[in-house]
Amino acid sequence: MVGEKPSTNRKFGWGLLFLLAVLAALMVVLRTHAPSGPEATPARASEQIEEKPSPADPNKTSEPDPNDPNDRRLLRLLHKHRAFAERVEERASMVSRQIAARAVKDPNVLKAMRTVPRHAFVPSNMKRHAYADTPLPIGLDQTISQPYIVAFMTEALRLDPNSVVFEVGTGSGYQAAVCAEICREVYTIEIVEELAKSAKARLKELGYPNVFVKAGDAFFGWPDHAPFDAIIGTAAAGRVPEPLLEQLKPGGRMILPEGSPWGYQYLVLITKDKKGKLHRQKIMPVRFVPMTGEVQKPRK
Repeated sequence: MVGEKPSTNRKFGWGLLFLLAVLAALMVVLRTHAPSGPEATPARASEQIEEKPSPADPNKTSEPDPNDPNDRRLLRLLHKHRAFAERVEERASMVSRQIAARAVKDPNVLKAMRTVPRHAFVPSNMKRHAYADTPLPIGLDQTISQPYIVAFMTEALRLDPNSVVFEVGTGSGYQAAVCAEICREVYTIEIVEELAKSAKARLKELGYPNVFVKAGDAFFGWPDHAPFDAIIGTAAAGRVPEPLLEQLKPGGRMILPEGSPWGYQYLVLITKDKKGKLHRQKIMPVRFVPMTGEVQKPRK
């Protein structure tokens, strides 16, 4: 019995060595196939839950919803039409020499006048004169106003990005486009149906989704969208249409030519104070095409 102990010890030793060798091999295999880096750390029980999407980036704007009429992003101006990239230096010269040099200072107005391609609003045979300091004929006995007058009248309205404007007489659509560069919305009515159609198509092609044009008599304004922060008239009448005075918002401003189509005309600035009282001021002598329609009838 005493002679059996060395044999038993040797067996036990060999078994222990074998077990250690197996464990060492297993550790090598596990180390070889285990992922490296922080991903190898097992998640805590509290972290083993369904991953939630990260919050939206507040600086990233989502796409506008074309089915939402209240989504104001639909009215953003993009200036993608090729006309905006044409004759840029001529517009800059027009602004510096004809407009800024004559005391128009509102930076929004100056920027709008540099931006809107006036040559896109005149007939093809007039395009070479598009940036001259003069009104130009656009057909049907109508004109596009002198650039300085457009800028002067726009500045007088004191527009801001929230302003809603009504225009009497769309004409080519140029004055509406200048206002649209600054304000939120422009509603404009043209009594000559052919001009209304062409101006509407032109403004759409140029990318002015915030200008709304219709054919009709601007004497009655556009009650569905009143009151207006500002009203601008581009045709002269012997009196200011009463509906326009009613549709001007308290605190609002109106500028338009007043006088005889065949005699003296003056730009008149009308302001309505917070209490609704009107104040009138003659600004300068001008010459505009006559306003036609209801305004020409005798006052009732």
